[in-house]
Amino acid sequence: MPKLMAAAAPASAAKLRVGSCMVNIDEAKQAGLDGVEVVVRGSTEQLPIADRTARQEYKDKMKQTGLVISSLQMGLLNASPLVSDPRAPAWLTQCIDAAKDLGAKVILVAFFSKGDLRQDGQLKKADVDVAVKRLKAAVPRATDAGVVLAIENTLSARQNAEFLERIGSDAVRVYYDVGNSTNNGYDVPAEIRFLKDRIASIHFKDFKDPQSRVQCYLGEGKVQFPATAAAIKEIDYQGWIVMETSSPSKNRVADAKRNAAYIRKLFGMT
Repeated sequence: MPKLMAAAAPASAAKLRVGSCMVNIDEAKQAGLDGVEVVVRGSTEQLPIADRTARQEYKDKMKQTGLVISSLQMGLLNASPLVSDPRAPAWLTQCIDAAKDLGAKVILVAFFSKGDLRQDGQLKKADVDVAVKRLKAAVPRATDAGVVLAIENTLSARQNAEFLERIGSDAVRVYYDVGNSTNNGYDVPAEIRFLKDRIASIHFKDFKDPQSRVQCYLGEGKVQFPATAAAIKEIDYQGWIVMETSSPSKNRVADAKRNAAYIRKLFGMT
């Protein structure tokens, strides 16, 4: 896979932007974020995000707040997997078109729950074959739209690299989640260094108790954030840090603001 950027120089804090997929645009503005990741919902043939009126509402909000939509998150694929649901390829097409219209550069293509590409720790090779085929078919449209399809799953960095090599296009990369990878027992800083420019976007979340999946504020759980941040700087990552964080205080704005402050301090952005 051709290199997209040099990985020698330390990342500049100014090149990183902080967003969230857990608050709406108005809340993100109140929390001082740079943008939001929109969660794509629906289960009908045509997704709500495919409707121009719905997208116009997002455009109006972006204009009012000055914030942007960093990415679209296809979490619906966890219940209706890309590899098995006959509607999924059309959904992917709809999201590519919507992302282009909204100015979002990344689409998170999820492979969890029913869509997990592993079973009992073993790779589901037949499912990977179908996933490769369906993503490869979407590459021309994504390339024309200037959109990256970012796969998020339970695979290791090396397995994801092999997955991407089979597709052979920079229009398909990895959406790296530091919390999920920590819970799966992976060496997060090492994986980030290994994947380098294969990473399209990054999720931040943290857990005090990975077994129960109970989240906490960033920096108060199991994720080794200083070492993770060092790796992110080392590869000269220049994209979004998107918070997929819960709200322990039940005040989503206050908690998003607190977690964003932690991220900015971590990367020397304050």
